[in-house]
Amino acid sequence: MHYLVFSSLVVTSALSGCSLYYESQAKDMVQRQMDAMVFVEGGEFMMGNPGGWDGSKDSWPPHKVVLDDFYIQKYEVTQGDFELFMAVTGYEHSNSSYESLKDHSPDRFQSSFPAVVSWKDASNFCEWLGSQTGRAVELPTEAQWEYAARSGGKPFRYATENGDAKEGVTMAARPSQYRRQKKSLPQPPGSYPPNLLGLYDMSGNAAEWVRDYYHADYYERSPVYNPKGPESPMIESWSNEPFRVLRGGDFKDFSGNTTVTRRKAIQRVTNETTGFRCSLADN
Repeated sequence: MHYLVFSSLVVTSALSGCSLYYESQAKDMVQRQMDAMVFVEGGEFMMGNPGGWDGSKDSWPPHKVVLDDFYIQKYEVTQGDFELFMAVTGYEHSNSSYESLKDHSPDRFQSSFPAVVSWKDASNFCEWLGSQTGRAVELPTEAQWEYAARSGGKPFRYATENGDAKEGVTMAARPSQYRRQKKSLPQPPGSYPPNLLGLYDMSGNAAEWVRDYYHADYYERSPVYNPKGPESPMIESWSNEPFRVLRGGDFKDFSGNTTVTRRKAIQRVTNETTGFRCSLADN
């Protein structure tokens, strides 16, 4: 593996009017976020469910995908870094009840935990990183995310070094009782060993937003080369909101959602089980 290292980053006018303290903190944060980009050599793999481990329709059928090289962050973006982004840019969280959520569950909003965000929030954070560095930083595509989680497309069920899940060793253990599950929390990114590419927590911490719109039948018609999801969204009927794809594990459902499999959520959803990481094309 190798990392994309930026030197002498120039933080743009997005920080104008900020205190010198925040400006310094933001520059350090941008540098750290970009230094965490891990190179992923592209290639061919069977995307979806090649091992037959997921019985849901969302991961069928397995289909061939070929990806170009790209970079992806080795850690999920933390709550502390997302709130610094909001402070220095004046960005307002997409959920109008954000402050109420923090008041209701303060333990979940610790600065070292994965950021609590909607798809819009995650996408805006990644694009802001790009605006500070002159690079096209975005959320990863669903195909990029799965390829990276499976250590370069290996037939792994979990995003671990050998594709196995060991509670308390390769990922957090499941809550022992339902009432404890309701009180469970994620881990700070990097708490458990990485997969073979050096990427952490793509199983069993926060479910991660990716760039793609969701359509139930997209895998049946996905292009082979660098798929980017449907051109138009599937709309949720009661909210009239588009669906986006979530990938990977979350800390409240060990048995069902710690694999690298696929599911959906409307893009304005903000809850304590979701997070994200950013990506960058290799060009």
